[in-house]
Amino acid sequence: MDTTLTAALLGLLEGLTEFIPVSSTGHLLLAGHFLGFRSAGNTFEVVIQLGAIFALFSVYAAKLTQLFLAARHEEWARRALLSVLLAFLPAVLVGLALHRIIKEILFESPMLIAVMLILGGFVLLFVDRIAPKHPRHTDALGLPLGKSLAIGFCQCLAMVPGVSRSGATIVGALLMGVEKRAAAEFSFLLSLPTMGAAVAYDLYKNRDVLDFGAMTEIAIGFAVAFLSAVLVVKWVLGYVGRHGYAIFGWWRIVVGTAALVALLAGF
Repeated sequence: MDTTLTAALLGLLEGLTEFIPVSSTGHLLLAGHFLGFRSAGNTFEVVIQLGAIFALFSVYAAKLTQLFLAARHEEWARRALLSVLLAFLPAVLVGLALHRIIKEILFESPMLIAVMLILGGFVLLFVDRIAPKHPRHTDALGLPLGKSLAIGFCQCLAMVPGVSRSGATIVGALLMGVEKRAAAEFSFLLSLPTMGAAVAYDLYKNRDVLDFGAMTEIAIGFAVAFLSAVLVVKWVLGYVGRHGYAIFGWWRIVVGTAALVALLAGF
């Protein structure tokens, strides 16, 4: 496949899947496996994640600005920021401790990714079905600190490729009585420090092998990831508020099963 088309396809995958509970990393790694695509130091994959991060920041820029300004005088705003930081903390500690194992062992297993996509799909379907019709928490910025920290520990499960960072945080939030839309929004807010730190750390750790030679492909992937992620972020909150997460559970099962069959067939 033409490298420009491959870059656009992978950028589209990143943007479409980063903020929904289907595992963007799992999709990118499986697509790279079947397309025979791999960049030195995962330069391409890391940089296009920045496109998704910038997309989320652009959508939430006004809300974040208001939150930080309010934090100078308002207790609720300081508590909201502390809530996100507490949820972020477990990923920092576990990520630093297990970074080598995650990158060198787990990330090299397409079979594991396919299995986790399927299992995660069934978990998402089950949790979406049993989620309370009258949740206790409806404001993403007003979650109790203890529950925010617990959601942060749930996020650590996503260090296994195929689990999904947003999927783990959303499932954890739903099980703790957070309303479906608020669970997605808290996952969005938590992704800003989590993804930002992960990308920065990846670039630093792989600085000696990073390859920016294919700048055209990287720029295409970045731009497509940015544009598609903006559309997803604007759409997903309204969708899950009305319909829940079942569609994403079925998506995971279909993609994971197709990948598993292909892998068992020797592709």
